[in-house]
Amino acid sequence: MSETQEQKRWGHLRKVLERPGPFCHPEFEPSPEIMDFIVTSCKVLVVGAGGLGCELLKDLALMGFKQIHVIDMDTIDLSNLNRQFLFRQKDIGQSKAKVAAAFINKRVPGCQVTPHFCKIQDYDESFYRSFHIMVCGLDSIVARRWINGMILSLLSYEDGVLDNSTIIPLVDGGTEGFKGNARVIVPGNNACVECTLDLYPPQITYPLCTIANTPRLPEHCIEYVKVVLWPKENPFNAPLDGDDSQHIGWVYEKSLERASQFNIPGVTYRLVQGVVKHIIPAVASTNAVIAGVCATEVFKIATSCCLPLNNYMVFNDVDGIYTYTYAAERRDNCVVCSQVPQTLPIEDPSKVKLKDLIKILCEDEMFQMKNPGLTTVIDGKNKTLYISTIKSIEERTRDNLNKTLVELGLKDGMDIMVADATSPMTLVFTLKFATSDVEMK
Repeated sequence: MSETQEQKRWGHLRKVLERPGPFCHPEFEPSPEIMDFIVTSCKVLVVGAGGLGCELLKDLALMGFKQIHVIDMDTIDLSNLNRQFLFRQKDIGQSKAKVAAAFINKRVPGCQVTPHFCKIQDYDESFYRSFHIMVCGLDSIVARRWINGMILSLLSYEDGVLDNSTIIPLVDGGTEGFKGNARVIVPGNNACVECTLDLYPPQITYPLCTIANTPRLPEHCIEYVKVVLWPKENPFNAPLDGDDSQHIGWVYEKSLERASQFNIPGVTYRLVQGVVKHIIPAVASTNAVIAGVCATEVFKIATSCCLPLNNYMVFNDVDGIYTYTYAAERRDNCVVCSQVPQTLPIEDPSKVKLKDLIKILCEDEMFQMKNPGLTTVIDGKNKTLYISTIKSIEERTRDNLNKTLVELGLKDGMDIMVADATSPMTLVFTLKFATSDVEMK
């Protein structure tokens, strides 16, 4: 493509970037160099290559971004084809990231999308630090929290003052049927994902007594296998992974067996995936709208041509089209972004057991952890209190669950280090006993 053709190709964008207007950012200075930065230098990471991710890749490529990376651990399934338009039937079973990247690279001349067929946890800080902007199209709250924790871990403070050069903005989109949201997170400046955990819909749970004794729905049979049989039989010596076909196949077979015992029809492989992974039905038009909003925010941040979203937008097109934008407030004591030392208040350490402490970390709306692993330092030596994700350590530390904090040698003011799938960082909590050591004696 000649230089003249290249200039003409992005003419509509140059009109926005090379002349002032009434909606410009107060500090915006029109310049041809801005478009050159978009085309040649700006490096964007798209997290997720599903319904939102496909739309994001298309939008960003057509807005001039050429240095795009996409990361996704999933492979293409038949059910994806109705909304993930970069994929075809011949692509079933292949990597979403690789197929999506190849499609965009072929369709948009000059665009270079680099795929990463792996988990987001497979890369360290050096990988994520190399991007100017990140944009998420995820269906997992855990993955969102992990990415949120990663961009916050990249921040650098000098004498308590944030170094702005270490900020990597995150644009996040999410959809649920005909509803969606888009948000802009400027780490260290506005509300992060952890600050607003209560905005996410609670996951559907079923009473244990129902799934164990009187199942009535196919979902009850699947949930029984998931929460009762899997931990009991532990077929693959690993936690249940909703993205592992062997794991899903095992759950599917056991669910069919249980459903036949109670004459319950309707257990399908797809339903098993939905229950295990908490999959929410997606609508292609909603994905397109939210991806368009997110891509626009990426463009605004990269060019400073307009003020970015401040900072949360909700969208609903169930009955007509409704949008509402507001500024989500940063939580002063946020576990991840507040820079405030975290404390765990304990009423009576002689009665509170380690399993009670773990329950607090999992069920408290401020923490909402999944499988926290706890360690501490006692008399200058590291001590593992409990870790569930590694079988050998879990077996060795299982007895600690029924010991009180006093029996474990924990004292007021002692630090507990907590690692969890929701964060790339190890979080530190200080125990705060309501009963002092003197009173206890």
